[in-house]
Amino acid sequence: MVTSYGLKQVFPSPFRERVRVRVDRRTTCPLTPTLSPFWGRGSTILGGLRRSRSLQLSAILAIAVTAYAQSPAERPQAILDRAVADFQRGRIAEAAAGFDSLARLVPDDAPQLWQRGIALYYAGRYEDCRVQFESHRTVNPNDVENAAWHFLCVARDQSPEKARTALLPVGPDSRVPMRQVYEMFRGKLTPEAVLAAAGNQPGAQFYAHLYLGLYFEALGVQDRAREHITAAAADRYAVGGYMHTVARVHLGILQRRR
Repeated sequence: MVTSYGLKQVFPSPFRERVRVRVDRRTTCPLTPTLSPFWGRGSTILGGLRRSRSLQLSAILAIAVTAYAQSPAERPQAILDRAVADFQRGRIAEAAAGFDSLARLVPDDAPQLWQRGIALYYAGRYEDCRVQFESHRTVNPNDVENAAWHFLCVARDQSPEKARTALLPVGPDSRVPMRQVYEMFRGKLTPEAVLAAAGNQPGAQFYAHLYLGLYFEALGVQDRAREHITAAAADRYAVGGYMHTVARVHLGILQRRR
């Protein structure tokens, strides 16, 4: 998964460009045809504007009023920042609601929101979580982590057996120990083999512990899940970026259950 969360890092450039244009449409008066869908070639509105200067002024004023009605807090980057901040603070329901709002605002790019899928998992919205990760596969088909989170959603919603049957296929993921993690979720490799593959690389060790903890939780082996989630949440594994935040949030949930 991508480990930073700004629009420039989370989403590829086509998304950023579409978001920029959409924000521009809501915050500036679209005086040029390229900034507004209402100015397209052959548009009846455009034809009307050519026929009537008074209609042109009325249309511009109407668009301007609508545009300025949206506050900075309603822009995509602000919504994303808020949702991430809520998740970091363990405010799961608020984070999920924020990611939902972002997905509604930019529906064409909602498949990019893997962070939404994780928030939905912790919110207990397992069916929505499953759908999010299935859609993310259409834009990131090689990501083992995506398949793992899909497994977790299905396992919690139905059963580990159903989750294994529904495990999403993935392409080449060269990150260590992702191939071993995938084989473990397939039921073809032991957890010990995943840890061994991680070796002495801190980043690899972090991901091994995180996905071992999540895997054991899906299987209902709570003591092993806590062991590995606690290890993944340790400060020395802050190299995990956003996913290290996930480990810390998960550990906080486990501690509150006691």
